[in-house]
Amino acid sequence: MVYEIRVYEAVEGRADAMRRRFVGEVAKKFFPRHGIELVGAFKAPEEDGKFTYMTRFASEDARKAAWASFAADADWVAVKKASEVDGPLMKAQTISVLSPVIAGLLLG
Repeated sequence: MVYEIRVYEAVEGRADAMRRRFVGEVAKKFFPRHGIELVGAFKAPEEDGKFTYMTRFASEDARKAAWASFAADADWVAVKKASEVDGPLMKAQTISVLSPVIAGLLLG
């Protein structure tokens, strides 16, 4: 398995809109369509304009294929364009790709 953590930083004043688009469109419609398994989505207890989520894939090849398919999805392109009519929602993103060190290891 391959895990990915993405941290999105919103444009000033656009954090709620960015999160709403993710929850209302991306996670519900596009992730399942493209084989992207959402493990969890998070925000800080105090508003910091960031949104963090974790996804899981069977392999690195599956991860790359899923994101390529997502980016090329005409429906996604239309949703993104419509949601950014007043400008972009995201200012920056950080992507970390992780593989388990020891599968099945439980630390107590």
